[in-house]
Amino acid sequence: MRICGLQKLSMVDFPGKLAATVFTGGCDLRCPFCHNAPLVTRAAEQPELSRQEVLDFLRSRRGLLDGVVLSGGEPLLHPGAADFLREVRDLGFSVKLDTNGCHPAALAEILERRLVDYVAMDIKNSPEKYPQTVGVPAFNLDPVRESVRLLRGGTVDYEFRTTVVQGLHTPADMESIGRWLEGAPRYYLQRFVDSGDLVGSGCRSPEPEELRALAEAAAPWFQEVQLRGVD
Repeated sequence: MRICGLQKLSMVDFPGKLAATVFTGGCDLRCPFCHNAPLVTRAAEQPELSRQEVLDFLRSRRGLLDGVVLSGGEPLLHPGAADFLREVRDLGFSVKLDTNGCHPAALAEILERRLVDYVAMDIKNSPEKYPQTVGVPAFNLDPVRESVRLLRGGTVDYEFRTTVVQGLHTPADMESIGRWLEGAPRYYLQRFVDSGDLVGSGCRSPEPEELRALAEAAAPWFQEVQLRGVD
């Protein structure tokens, strides 16, 4: 597993927990609004942390941190993700996984082995607009649908989330997403923020009132809809 970054303390990445976040390099999508361009398009150029180095750091933080987040890039691209999560869990940490849903077989293994406590899965847009949104014209949504099905099977706590870009996400998209994910326990709309190092260009952050309107359009379909990035 190629580890390209380690955030040693985060109070926002794992709900209710102080956590370290481990970032893997590489992703199968090219979302223009992705703020981790170095991990997506230039992963081979990034410094690499050894697995043992990261585990040694985590071992030194037992009793100080509550959890560990495995993020990316897309961590489930890496065959070693499940074994890494087992080692993290063996250290006594709660585990959260961030995923784009493109690798349902890897997700199924992790769920079956009970290696995570919480999964945050990105829903990039309405099914109709997925290829445009992820920057892959021939994108096949079937693996993402299967990952949704796995999470809705009820074996682990989870959330669906969408990063909202002005002009790319509309109330009609929210309704389409809602019909797809109807009844899911929680759905978060995250306000896009330009990191200055995006995969694409021309992406703009929505105004707070736009984000609230999208949340209203999504609300009938979910048990809970919340906003992130809006005061």
